[in-house]
Amino acid sequence: MELREFFSEDAIKLDLEGSSKDEILKELIGLLRLDEKSEGMLFKMLKRRENLGSTGIGRNIAIPHCRSLVVNKLRVAFGRKTEGLDFKAIDEKPVRFFFLIVAPPLEVSNQYLPVLGKIAQFSKEPDVPDRLLGISSPAEFMKLLEEKGV
Repeated sequence: MELREFFSEDAIKLDLEGSSKDEILKELIGLLRLDEKSEGMLFKMLKRRENLGSTGIGRNIAIPHCRSLVVNKLRVAFGRKTEGLDFKAIDEKPVRFFFLIVAPPLEVSNQYLPVLGKIAQFSKEPDVPDRLLGISSPAEFMKLLEEKGV
């Protein structure tokens, strides 16, 4: 299983506009191109997950994730906000890079946790935050995933 298999260039946004946690979550959800009702339900699920504890894992990275009936297969998106945003991350630093993961409650392929783990592993690579800051296109993001072999 390779991480890049789950990403598509149209679900990558390198200039997130939101200025609050809620706005960023809504923008990331928008990348999945769901209907309005599904987007609203997914936003509530992600908010509930964030209320349990921030998905900001440190090093300017957050991985908002949940299971929801609004998707029929695992979906991922990536967003970047260069100047960063307070996301209540564990290291209390602003978050610049957002990896959204949404999976259906009953997932036959059971890829939700492995994908979450792969993103966390990718995020721990020493050069990843700087590399993510330097990319200028979704294609470069995909190339970075490929280069890292995740």
